[in-house]
Amino acid sequence: MSTTQDKLVVGTRGSLLARTQTQWVIDRLLAAHPGLEVETRVITTQGDRQQDRPLPEIGGKGLFTEELEAALLDGSIDLAVHSTKDLPTELKNGLAILAYPTREDPRDAWISADGTRFEDIPPGSVVGTTSLRRQAQLLMRRPDITFVGLRGNIDTRIRKVQRGDCVGAVLAMSGLKRAALESHVTHPFEPADMLPAPGQGALAVEGRANDSRLAAYLAPLHDHATAAAVNCERRVLSSLDAGCRAPVAVYATVAGELLTCHALVASPDGKRHVKAQSEKPVAQFEEAAMEIVAALEAAGADEIIAECRNPGSASGS
Repeated sequence: MSTTQDKLVVGTRGSLLARTQTQWVIDRLLAAHPGLEVETRVITTQGDRQQDRPLPEIGGKGLFTEELEAALLDGSIDLAVHSTKDLPTELKNGLAILAYPTREDPRDAWISADGTRFEDIPPGSVVGTTSLRRQAQLLMRRPDITFVGLRGNIDTRIRKVQRGDCVGAVLAMSGLKRAALESHVTHPFEPADMLPAPGQGALAVEGRANDSRLAAYLAPLHDHATAAAVNCERRVLSSLDAGCRAPVAVYATVAGELLTCHALVASPDGKRHVKAQSEKPVAQFEEAAMEIVAALEAAGADEIIAECRNPGSASGS
């Protein structure tokens, strides 16, 4: 490659976590390609500008990616690093995920100011989270609790817990670990107790679909097991067409040549939920996703999703 080609411009949001994740990718790019020049460009997204409203109210998916994708399409950046769970299941024409690095810890974590475990918080406690998925699963275990919205950077949310805005909060372990803030974790929730969001813990490196130069640079960072698991999860999410108002949790793991996927669709109050799982060879991750979707729909997931979209409109149940 010529010297003029040995440069990449990386787009990132300005939050602590986004910049940390982007730097993690840059460090591995530089380790794999000595001599590569990388420039970072901070881009503010709609989700960053609207910190005072819950995500479901302002649109959910795409809030943290729209401006980054526009910059990819106009050529002002070469790649963007996303938290996969923030990425819409349908990308804009001309764009593609060119690498999924090895997944970080996918679990959710409980953080309390005084070290009290989730199961030991007093009845009627106020918990911090804006995630309907987390709310539904917490209510399935503790229907006596209530919630307060908790937006902002990861360090900001921890400070809100410490100053007493709530007895505790749920955050992603992956973000806490990447930002070196895992010392604040009281305990993680195992997937059996709190199923993660589709793509949680995984980074997605997005670029222009026809950018073979970038694809070659990113090849050493790509992890095939992570890609299979995350693509299965995202296929379940897209096929359910649940939008951002229906709590959906999907988590796939790969062991050798076997992929196992678990999924949950719940009502926001946790009173109704359906579960499904599938186990297939890794190469058949799409078949596993379709098997799960069929089982969820047969168990009534469509009714739960419809009720979430139009509260009060579902009949009979």
